[in-house]
Amino acid sequence: MFVRRYYNRLQLIGLPALKLMEYETIIGLEIHAQLLTKSKIFCSCPTTFGSAPNENTCPVCLGLPGALPVLNRQAVDFAITAGLALGCDIQNISIWDRKNYFYPDLPKGYQITQFAKPICLNGKVTIDVGGKTKDINLTRIHMEEDAGKSLHDASERYSNIDLNRAGTPLCEIVSEPEMRTPEEAGAYLRAMRSILRYCGVCDGNMDEGSMRCDANVSIRPIGQEKFGTKVEIKNINSVKFLEKAIAFEIERQKATLAEGKKIVQETRLYDNARGVTESMRSKEDAHDYRYFPDPDLVPLVIEPEWIERKRKELPELATAKAARFVSQYALSEYDAAVLTADRDLAIYFETAVAAHNSPKKIANWITSELLREIKTDDTDITTCKVSAKNLASLVRLIDDGTISGKIAKTVFADMYADGKAPEAIIKEKNLVQVSDAGAIEAAIDAIIAANPEQHAQYKAGKDKLFGFFVGQVMKALKGQGNPALINDLLKKKLS
Repeated sequence: MFVRRYYNRLQLIGLPALKLMEYETIIGLEIHAQLLTKSKIFCSCPTTFGSAPNENTCPVCLGLPGALPVLNRQAVDFAITAGLALGCDIQNISIWDRKNYFYPDLPKGYQITQFAKPICLNGKVTIDVGGKTKDINLTRIHMEEDAGKSLHDASERYSNIDLNRAGTPLCEIVSEPEMRTPEEAGAYLRAMRSILRYCGVCDGNMDEGSMRCDANVSIRPIGQEKFGTKVEIKNINSVKFLEKAIAFEIERQKATLAEGKKIVQETRLYDNARGVTESMRSKEDAHDYRYFPDPDLVPLVIEPEWIERKRKELPELATAKAARFVSQYALSEYDAAVLTADRDLAIYFETAVAAHNSPKKIANWITSELLREIKTDDTDITTCKVSAKNLASLVRLIDDGTISGKIAKTVFADMYADGKAPEAIIKEKNLVQVSDAGAIEAAIDAIIAANPEQHAQYKAGKDKLFGFFVGQVMKALKGQGNPALINDLLKKKLS
C-alpha cells in the first residue's frame, strides 16, 4: 500500500508502531479552481499572475466603504461550463452569501460566496486506479471570490499582504467523502484538472495557485458506519503532495487513537520539506461563519436557454477523445489515454498528424522520446521547443528513407535542444541516409575482404555473424547507411 512507504517516517519522528488495516480511511476533497476570466468576479481589475504587489486592486476588491460589486458574466459562463462537463444539475436560481471571518488577507472582513443555494449540485468524476474505475460523486460547485495572499518571508518581524488575488473568481468543487486511499485522491485531482483544462475554464497551474486543493481526512474502525472526526489539510498545490499529505495524516490519526487520545477537529498544513502535517488552527463549523445573503447582490438567475447554449458549446473531453483516437487513428487504448490526458498534448498530436499522416509512428515518438525529455526537465508540452510540425517532418524523413531511425534520434536531440527544423539539422551535420546501392556494395565488399575468417564461419552456418557484418558496414558508412538495403545486399554477398 501507498501508506507503507511512510510507515518508517512515522517511527523516526516518534510515532508508535501500529497494526495496519485496522481502520478505514474517509477522504473528501475541496478543489478551488480559478476561472480564466481576464477580470475579477465583482470588479474590472485584471487577474494577471505575477504583477507587482497590490497593483491589481480597486475600491471594490479592497473592500473600501461605499464600493459595490458587479457580477462578471464570463465567470458565470465558466461555472456553468464546468458544471455541465462534470454532469452537475445547473440551478436556475442561486444566492450570494457573505462568509464572515477575520484574517489579514480578507480586506472586507467577509468573503462573497454561495452557501445555501450554490450554482451546481450533484455530478461525478470517474477515476482509474490500478486498472479499476470508480465514480466519485460531487456534492456541489459554488462560485466565490478569492482572498489575498500573506507573505511571510520578507522579514522576521512582520508579514506583508498582497491583495492582487482578492476578488479573483473561483469555483469550489466539493466531492462526497467517497475516496479511501491517497491514490484515489490523486487520481481524482488529476481527472478534475484534466476536465477543467479541456473545458478552458481553468489553466490548472497548481504551482501558481490557480488550482488548489483541501483534503478532509478521517478514519473509522472497519465496519463502523459513523464517520470519525474530520481533519482538513489546507492549500495543497500538487498531486504528489496531496498523496503524501493524506498518507501521513492517516498514520498520524491512527497513532493518536492508539495512544488513547482523541482526534481534534482542526485545519492542518502540509510541510513538504519534512513530509508531515502541522496544526494551523481549530476548524470552524458553518455556523461560526455567520452566513447570510449578501444585500448588495441580487439572486443569480440562469435561464434554461443559457444552460443549453453552454451545453452545445462543450468541447470533446478526454474520455471521448481517447475513444476517438483508438477508432480514428488505430492507436492502442494505452497510447490514446496518454495522449489525451492533457488537452495541449492531444492538440499537439493531432497537429502533427495533420502535417504527416502517420499517427502510430508520431504517437510512438511522443510517448517515448518527447514525453521522456519533458518529464526529465519537469516541463510541459506548451514550452517544448519541438513543434508539432517539426516532429511530423522528422517522422516523414524516416518514412521516405532520408534518414534512419537511429539517425533520427540524434536529430531529435538537437531539435529538442534548440527547436530547429530536422531538415536544417540534417543538412548542417550531413546526416542524409546513404541509399546508393553502389556505395553500400562497395562498403560490403571491403568489409568481407577484411574479415575472411568470419565470412567462412558464416558460410559454414554461424548465422549470428550476420549482425557482425551489419554493424561493420554501418560503421563504415558512419551510421548513415539504409538498414533495409544493407540487409538485402549483405544476404546476397555473404551467401
